[in-house]
Amino acid sequence: MREDLLYHLWKFQKFDTEALQTSAGEPVSVIHPGFQNELAGPDFFNSRIQIGDQLWAGNVEIHVRASDWYFHQHETDPNYENVILHVVWEDDSEIYRNDNSIIPTLSLKDRVSPEMLANYSRLLEQIHLKLNCENDFPHFSEFQVEHWLERLYFERLEAKSARILKVLCETGNDWEATLFIMLARSFGSNVNAEAFMSLAQDLDFKIIQKLGNNLFTLEALLLGHAGLIKETDNYGVALKNEYQYLKHKYSLQNEFLPQPQFFKLRPDNFPSLRLAQMAALYSQKKLLFQDLMQVQQLEEIYRIFNVQISDYWKTHYNFGKSHPSRIKKLTRSFIGLLVINCILPMQYCYRQQLGKETETSVQSLLKGLKAEKNTAISIFYEIRPGLASSAMHSQALLHLKQHYCSQNKCLQCELGASLLRKSPKYV
Repeated sequence: MREDLLYHLWKFQKFDTEALQTSAGEPVSVIHPGFQNELAGPDFFNSRIQIGDQLWAGNVEIHVRASDWYFHQHETDPNYENVILHVVWEDDSEIYRNDNSIIPTLSLKDRVSPEMLANYSRLLEQIHLKLNCENDFPHFSEFQVEHWLERLYFERLEAKSARILKVLCETGNDWEATLFIMLARSFGSNVNAEAFMSLAQDLDFKIIQKLGNNLFTLEALLLGHAGLIKETDNYGVALKNEYQYLKHKYSLQNEFLPQPQFFKLRPDNFPSLRLAQMAALYSQKKLLFQDLMQVQQLEEIYRIFNVQISDYWKTHYNFGKSHPSRIKKLTRSFIGLLVINCILPMQYCYRQQLGKETETSVQSLLKGLKAEKNTAISIFYEIRPGLASSAMHSQALLHLKQHYCSQNKCLQCELGASLLRKSPKYV
């Protein structure tokens, strides 16, 4: 028995509630089980429970064994003084408050259907190859899956919004500076996301705005501050000299910034090229924040990011080694990742701050983006072919895998929890 099942049983009252009694024989009636607490303190707060002739309002604590109360040292924590009921699987010890009064205990051991326990064991205690619910996943209804994936996407979007709001606070509520930082993070992709974000956070965005009319100077600033300039040719020497001038003029220090990595990256994702593309974007798009917050169609976003890099980068992926000239525009697939990881979360956050409707605008943009493919979510595709039809689905599945499946949080998952409810009794 694990506590997560007890949380589920109590939260949804999935046990035999007839003639409930405490271990001392007092009748119990649950008016409201309370709200689950995800932070420190008792497991459920604002519960309303009648014990005997007295109606109580307070907190409920849940343990596998009653003696776990002392094992977790709750008797020394004042946060547990207002616990009105101790819900346990096995009552193996009387529990006392500091005033020596006994905390009423309710044992669920004999009140849960064998079918539910069997379903729980099959889901979380047996060995599975890919997912705990791998045998059931193909059989969930379309409505059930669609509903849960939509909720998961917005849960993921809220998490990204929290990061944006943190950056917004650090920039003194400067939305344009925040966009620059979050775009830099997305331009870095998985390998260099944190290095690019640190670079953008270390630069005063006012400098970017001042230098925006000069692509060469902006390249020197970004590449130089990232420590990527190599004096292997005349262009590298010129950029280095320009950065040294900017470094002195704006009192820049980059000694402690993380170094962007090239290892295992394809040339199109080299950090030198990506920063050159960012420099081109900010030198050619003067109203970038305004445009991106108003855009409603994917084609408009593709046009915004249709920028021309400098001639040097048409023949280079890094300093020194040249190749025949190539057009190196930002691809639609890469722009799609920018939309998913930066633009949509920024729009969502910004519109929320303005008190505007958010979900419809987000969904309309996502419909035009194809579902992503990666190792994590390919598991779902294999088990349920044809599952993901858009980027909203693939993002939701990625969130499901990372934050539910991989952490065995099946009972917090709408799909996993539904498998326990297959039991015909007490549902």
